[in-house]
Amino acid sequence: MLRALIVSPPDPLFSQVFGPEQLSALNERLALAHPPVTPERLRAEPALLCGVDVLFTTWSMPRLDDVFLNEATDLKAVFYCAGTIRPVKTDAAYDRGIRFFSAWGANAIPVAEFTFAQIILSLKSFFTRAVVAEKTVISSSDGRDFVPAGGYGSTVGLISMGQIGRLVAKHLQSMQIQVLAYDPYVKANDAKSFGVEVVGLEELFERSNVVSCHAPWLPETEGLLNASLFARMKPGATFINTARGAVVDEVGMIEVLARRPDLTALLDVTHPEPPAADSPLRSLPNVLRTPHIAGAMGNERRRLTDYMIEEFDRYERGEAPDWEVTRERADLLA
Repeated sequence: MLRALIVSPPDPLFSQVFGPEQLSALNERLALAHPPVTPERLRAEPALLCGVDVLFTTWSMPRLDDVFLNEATDLKAVFYCAGTIRPVKTDAAYDRGIRFFSAWGANAIPVAEFTFAQIILSLKSFFTRAVVAEKTVISSSDGRDFVPAGGYGSTVGLISMGQIGRLVAKHLQSMQIQVLAYDPYVKANDAKSFGVEVVGLEELFERSNVVSCHAPWLPETEGLLNASLFARMKPGATFINTARGAVVDEVGMIEVLARRPDLTALLDVTHPEPPAADSPLRSLPNVLRTPHIAGAMGNERRRLTDYMIEEFDRYERGEAPDWEVTRERADLLA
C-alpha cells in the first residue's frame, strides 16, 4: 500500500475538501504517513515528506521546489484537489518524474453553472435593473433604457472552448440560443459537436448579446480583449469574465464602459485581484464584481477530491488517466 500525506489548510476549508466519505475512501486505499498537515507546518517541517509516495493536497500547497524535493525522495504523484497546479508544479519536479493530477475538470462544473446563470439573467437585463450593493438603482435616465434581448433567438459568444466553454455551450443547447465561439485551437467540424459556430473575435463581439470569457492566462492571451473589441458590442450587451483578469485590457475596457453605460461587465476576476483601491472597476455603475466565487465552493469542493480518488484508482491500476497535467499541458491550462 502506498504511503500518502494529506496537505490542506485547516477548517473550514479542510472539511469542505476532505469530508468524512473522502477521508474514509483515502484511508481504504492508502497508508497515511502522518495525520493531515497544514501547508504552514509542511513549510516548517519539509522532512514530513520523507517516505511519502503520494500527496493529496489542495489550495495553498507549497511549491515543490528543491527544498521539498530534497526531502520527498520517494514522491511519485501529486493529486491536487483544486484547479490550476501552477502554484505547485516545478520543472524540477517534472524532471524527477513526479506526475501531477488535478481536479480542474471538477472545478469547471460550478464555473460553467455560475456562467450559465449569469448569461440567462443578463439576457433578461437583470443586472442592469437590479440594485447593486453600494450603488444606485439603475434607471432609464443614465442611457440604459432599452428592451432586454431575452433568451429566444439571442446570441451568446464564448471565448475559448476548453472544458468550461464546452460545458456552458451544453447548458445553452436546449434554449434556442445561437452560440458563437472563438478558439484558434478548435476546428469547424469539432465545433459542430459542441453546438457552436466558430468566428473571429471581432465578429463574436459584434454579434453577441452576451460575451463570456473562458480563456487561460498565457503570454499570447494577456490583454487579448481590448477597447476596440468592447466598443463593438451591441447596445445593452453584457461581458462576463470568470477566467483570468489579465486576459482583459482593463484600461481599454474601463474606457469603453465609462462612455457606454448601456453595456454591463460582470467580473468574477480582475488583474490585480482585487482591483486597486482607486480603480474605476470599484465605482463604475455598470460593473458588478464578485470575489472569485465561480469555482467550487462548500460541498462542491468534495467533488474535487472524489475526482482525484477516482484518478488515483486509475493510476494504481495502471490505466490511462483522465486528469493528468503533463508539463506541456500545464502551460496551456489557466
